[in-house]
Amino acid sequence: MEEERRDMKAHKAYINMLDFVADAQQGFPNCAPNDGLHFRKPWVMGVEQEVERLKLRVHEHEKLLRECEALKAQVTMLVKRVSELERLH
Repeated sequence: MEEERRDMKAHKAYINMLDFVADAQQGFPNCAPNDGLHFRKPWVMGVEQEVERLKLRVHEHEKLLRECEALKAQVTMLVKRVSELERLH
């Protein structure tokens, strides 16, 4: 009975370890420069890299939004000018 219990505990520990490894590989889409695996580095470094990547994307989206607003203003102005020209002719 005791041996069976030890085997079950060892089996459970092994399954937990597999689960932890699988969890460690989730959420890090970019690979590390050398080994290709984030979990071989401290996880904080992986999180910092991901935050920096997300910051860059946010800044890119902000830039695009500003450009879209400027284009929207230009289109509005052009529509007004076209309607004025149509009225004159």
